[in-house]
Amino acid sequence: MSFWSKTASVVAVMWLFGVVFSLFMTALLFLLRVYFVLNSGSNPPKTRSHVAVLVVAGSGGHTTEILRLMDSLSAAYTPRHYVIADTDKMSEEKIVSFERCKPESHSDVQFTINRIPRSREVAQSWSSSVVSTLNALRYSIPLVFRLQPDVVLCNGPGTCVPLCMTGLLLRILGIKKVGIVYVESICRVQTLSLTGRILYLVSDYFFVQWSSLRDKYPKAIFLGRIV
Repeated sequence: MSFWSKTASVVAVMWLFGVVFSLFMTALLFLLRVYFVLNSGSNPPKTRSHVAVLVVAGSGGHTTEILRLMDSLSAAYTPRHYVIADTDKMSEEKIVSFERCKPESHSDVQFTINRIPRSREVAQSWSSSVVSTLNALRYSIPLVFRLQPDVVLCNGPGTCVPLCMTGLLLRILGIKKVGIVYVESICRVQTLSLTGRILYLVSDYFFVQWSSLRDKYPKAIFLGRIV
């Protein structure tokens, strides 16, 4: 092998090593950033005149529960950006009716309704759920980056997973600290839902409505029945 061939081989090996090392360091720094974000603690929200909230409404009982919760919030939580699944036919009517019934003191509250693909349909297989969740994530990223809410509020529908993960991504990238508030459904007495088990790891405030769940999950906050 000639001198130039050996030199080219050495350069190629060094270049490959540099690429691998750069990728390794990038992945390491990203993981360290994720660890720091997840373990930085839940800081109380700063006092402000308005708090932009992204509300994830599932179909049926999930929407009813989340609207009961929204009814207890002050007019400071505005604008309200509701997100529903594109196959949800009833939630939009409930949300519009709920917002129109607000008292005059809440007349300046602004709200929008946005749709994304559903992460998982009832009785859908787990394997296909991965694909549908990734598809929902594809729509969630531009939506959350555009709205940049202060808080994501959800209570169990699978649709909230890609939205909360995108909110977490905003924080990891240092764009904005988005608080994630999860309220487990009143129906969950002994075990968390699949969505709850996922978001338990990344939420800032995780509320349960039964003391039995508080005993099993130390991070959970039990305040009795909320909705």
